[in-house]
Amino acid sequence: MKNRASMKKKNRENAAYLFVLPFVIVFLIFSVYPVFRTLYLSFTEYKGYGEPVFNGLANYTRVLKDKFFWRSLRNTVKMWSLNIVLQLGMAFLLTIIFSDIKYKLRGLAIFRAVYYLPNLIAATSVAFLFKTLLDWKYGTFNQILLATGIVDQQINWLGQRSTAWAVIGVIQAWMWFGNSFIILMAGVQGIPSDYFEAAAIDGAGRWKVFGSITLPLLRPILLYVAVTSLIGGLQLFDLPFLMNGAGGPSTAGEPGGTLQTVVMYLYKFGFETHQVGFASAIAYTLFFIILFVSIMEFKFIGGKED
Repeated sequence: MKNRASMKKKNRENAAYLFVLPFVIVFLIFSVYPVFRTLYLSFTEYKGYGEPVFNGLANYTRVLKDKFFWRSLRNTVKMWSLNIVLQLGMAFLLTIIFSDIKYKLRGLAIFRAVYYLPNLIAATSVAFLFKTLLDWKYGTFNQILLATGIVDQQINWLGQRSTAWAVIGVIQAWMWFGNSFIILMAGVQGIPSDYFEAAAIDGAGRWKVFGSITLPLLRPILLYVAVTSLIGGLQLFDLPFLMNGAGGPSTAGEPGGTLQTVVMYLYKFGFETHQVGFASAIAYTLFFIILFVSIMEFKFIGGKED
């Protein structure tokens, strides 16, 4: 009887493995294999056809000496930096406001949905929307500025270096601040109310409470937002490509290469010039940069548990 029960349990376990097997196979083929394949190709000279020819660290040496790679990285960091400052700034402001009056405000879920909505819109739709609003001659934004007398001539927001990168950063912040707000708000609501009640009894003001209680206890949440924003920001591709790449891949990154990100630079070599080995080396160089900066964020934001 005992052997029969043991056999039945074993059969159930085997059946469970069969249900998991399709996911494991798909994950190995479409996620794990490409990672190791790309790593291998980064040490080769490969055009996308034929047999890869091993060339050691030549691709990585070329990446590190390529001034255009570093320019693309600088462009990416500029857009991401403006994005994260505005994104966290707006998210923190809303968190402070809503956490202060959360027991008095009705319909908080509606506000959350409205703020999160830009995150649900496809990048193609966002690019089309803002290209229309920021059109040099007929864009709504320029028409409002002219009508109110703020400027006396149209501004080519996407056609000049001084504004193009900032436009992308601002749009990215608009798309993602709702996501950060919801995460931060959830973190605030997870803080025990005893801390705030004790601070109120001690006569602590709003900003004292925020700086001494809320902010330190939100440190893990901030770390999560910072790391995920870094990973997504340094892999930025779709928005700058769509905003100023309508003329095809060769025009992407204009004006003057200001909007060219690292992934757009990778795309150029991987899909336009078919230097797959070099493109793979760019991908792994970007991976190691993200890894290094993420570790620094863990060190400085994560800190030690108090």
